[in-house]
Amino acid sequence: MSYQALARKWRPRRFSEITGQSHVVRALRNALAHDRMHHAYLFTGTRGVGKTTIARILAKALNCEQPLDGEPCCRCEICLAVDEGRFVDLIEVDAASRTRVEDTRELLENAQYAPSRGRYKIYLIDEVHMLSGHSFNALLKTLEEPPPHIKFLLATTDPQKVPVTVLSRCLQFNLKKLPADQIESRMTQVLEAEALDFDGEALHLLARAAEGSLRDALSLLDQAIAYGGGRVRAADVEGMLGGVARHSLKGMVEALVSGDAQAVMAEVIRLSEAAPDFAEVLKALLSLFHRIALAQQLPETADQDEERKWILAQAEALSPEDVQLYYQIGLMGQKDLPWAPDPRTGLEMILLRMLAFRPMEVAEQRVPAPKASASPGRKAGNSVPTSEVETREQAVPAEDPPALEGAGSLEWAALLERMRLSGMAKELAHHCVMQHLDDRRCVLMLDEGFEHLKNDRWHARLEQALQAVLKQSVKLEIQVGRSGSETPAMLHRRRQEEELAAAEKAIAEDETVRTLMETFDARVVPGTVKPVK
Repeated sequence: MSYQALARKWRPRRFSEITGQSHVVRALRNALAHDRMHHAYLFTGTRGVGKTTIARILAKALNCEQPLDGEPCCRCEICLAVDEGRFVDLIEVDAASRTRVEDTRELLENAQYAPSRGRYKIYLIDEVHMLSGHSFNALLKTLEEPPPHIKFLLATTDPQKVPVTVLSRCLQFNLKKLPADQIESRMTQVLEAEALDFDGEALHLLARAAEGSLRDALSLLDQAIAYGGGRVRAADVEGMLGGVARHSLKGMVEALVSGDAQAVMAEVIRLSEAAPDFAEVLKALLSLFHRIALAQQLPETADQDEERKWILAQAEALSPEDVQLYYQIGLMGQKDLPWAPDPRTGLEMILLRMLAFRPMEVAEQRVPAPKASASPGRKAGNSVPTSEVETREQAVPAEDPPALEGAGSLEWAALLERMRLSGMAKELAHHCVMQHLDDRRCVLMLDEGFEHLKNDRWHARLEQALQAVLKQSVKLEIQVGRSGSETPAMLHRRRQEEELAAAEKAIAEDETVRTLMETFDARVVPGTVKPVK
């Protein structure tokens, strides 16, 4: 029964062993090396980031018999006494259990006396924000004008509750949450030193679950070692944390990519068998979309783990617009989840919303079928027998894929409306005119004023979209020059101008507007007339 928890066993004993917090360590070591120590320090930050640990190392360095460049030697009698908790000149207090003013007065009664063994008598007050208002008042005078042999080291997770009169008398250091990669690196060191078997994915899950706290990470690591019988495996960690199996999340993303609602619901059913926290499932799904979005824009930043290949594959399969849409729907769904009839229903509705609003193939799937012209004796609202509709549909030439009989038979602007384009690829297409089209290649003429839009990446996206609409492996060629024809951008601009001119004419000829202008000596402000869409 002599086992010691990893968080205690591997607690840093020197500044050089501190994980992260370099901004605090550098300042303290320089102050110690140049003998410019303040009389009071306040360390703030969330739990498990090293506040009390740094305070103890500082207390050790202040009294060390053989310090070196601001580091305690950890070999002298004083350093050993501090590590073992028996150094009489280090008075460590938990303010949460000693909140009364009487406790504070009793604590400071001996502050006037010189230290017994070390150079300084050090008061380390943890969770100082728990002191009462009267206790702070009792502490304030000594904190403002302490004897030269006194140092105060205060630590708190809630500095907002510390009076400003106390804050102004301390040097304040805010300790940051640790990044997951630093926590993972520290756990790797610990497990290698302990000679325990582990895999990287398990440590990745533990580091994320710790949420920036190294102490929490080591406590979870202790639990994982016990759960896995001395081995740390990803499957065991997932089961221990009650989290989501990564393969289920991957299957869900793949089903969303393919637009398969049945497969998406199957993954939800499979997940529900493990009774997970569906809010955590949604957070994990959002985390995957975030990593996919990063991989699309910055492939080199993709995590170097076992999931890297899968993440890059999904980044290729999904468009950036789809990823952003899925992420935004999931993000907004987090607010709606507590109001759902039950968490699983809420998650299912969010996933169905992603499928319902996905832009992929919408233009192709929802193009209305050609309408058969009604005979003179038939009303528009009359129903048409199914057999007659089928006969007419067979008689009308199919529009998808379009006939590849040459450029003259296909309007480029009409073709663009059926393409799934956005961003700069769309801009490129809108400033082109089709010169030639057959079953092997398509030649576009790009307006020479927009030559800067000619880019390999946007060229490839336009070619891919064109092939999807034509359902042919067509090679796209883009030339730069003057086509003499109207580009879709010019056509759009001309139509806008015509609509605006028609709207301004309608306003000018409107009897009500004329009456208002004559009665109130009013005028139509130029540029304010907009056509009704």
